[in-house]
Amino acid sequence: MSAASVQRVAARVAPGPRLLLLGTGVVGTAFVERAGALAARGMPVPAFAALANSRGTFACDDRPAQALARAIAAVPVSDPAAPARWVDETLRPGDLVVDATASDEVAGCHAAWLRQGIHVVSANKLGAGAGLARAQAISQAVRSGSGRYGDSATVGAGLPVLRSIRELVAGGDRIDSIQGVLSGSLAWLFDRFDGSVPFSGLVRRARHEGFTEPDPRIDLSGEDVRRKLLILARAAGMPLTSAQVEVSPLCTPTLQAAPTEAMDGLLAELDQELQVRLALARRNYQVLRHIGRWQGEHAQVRLEAVEIGHPLLAGGGTDNVVAIGSCRYRAQPLVISGPGAGARVTAAALLDDVLRIQR
Repeated sequence: MSAASVQRVAARVAPGPRLLLLGTGVVGTAFVERAGALAARGMPVPAFAALANSRGTFACDDRPAQALARAIAAVPVSDPAAPARWVDETLRPGDLVVDATASDEVAGCHAAWLRQGIHVVSANKLGAGAGLARAQAISQAVRSGSGRYGDSATVGAGLPVLRSIRELVAGGDRIDSIQGVLSGSLAWLFDRFDGSVPFSGLVRRARHEGFTEPDPRIDLSGEDVRRKLLILARAAGMPLTSAQVEVSPLCTPTLQAAPTEAMDGLLAELDQELQVRLALARRNYQVLRHIGRWQGEHAQVRLEAVEIGHPLLAGGGTDNVVAIGSCRYRAQPLVISGPGAGARVTAAALLDDVLRIQR
């Protein structure tokens, strides 16, 4: 976007705190819809300055729904860095960026924006859940600058998990373990997996209904849960690195390496092993759950067979369940559970953080 275009967009933006939404996929769309619904009820939602995606940056003129339609219909551009540059050239301290992308490039800008006094609200786990240096830069920017960071949508789609961990630490508690069903899509799959339908058939159904990413290998690889576990452990005070999280992917090497167009035909590679593991778990009066665990300097992400009555079986469907062990909760963990997947709950978590920062 040229400097003249930036000035024209800026001139059309109302005074006061302004909001730039990055990402116009299902979460970004749900965010615009929820913001409109709350504004119609009289809630003081910040004015949308613009929406941005890989196709460009689109001025809202106080009509974000129309800008959203233009953003979705636009043709791709050759300058994917333009939205980040628009932030640097247009937004001022006190304005807000909402990151509803999964972009590593955007996440790499979070700390710089915070240092400028621009607030950042994110569902993008590649900020605090990627490399340790990036996560520490974000924390340092929040401590030293005037920008605030809202990340409740990165884990549990807004469940009060991160807030609870931080409040426990601020109150002098020492958290020594976190374990959880942290993927809403994998929670749904193993809640439904009873052997009557091949696991590959459930994966296809979950993808069709929007419970998984369009490429379900992103969920099956365990990388999403690794990032969430890093965010939680770091919030608890442990500077955990990605290499300290041992991930056992559900994908076979062949399935993981296959091109996108061949992926669906290879999903059946999952079926036999998972059928065997399901039968073994049932014989031991257990159920299968995909779990992330952290204790000390090590962490694991893997499929486990857990006993009936285990705290991590508190939820169903796409529910996330997190059990926190600490000095205060030594004998019995603090368990937090609730919906952990879906565009609407994630968008609501983003908007909650926006309104909390605005207040």
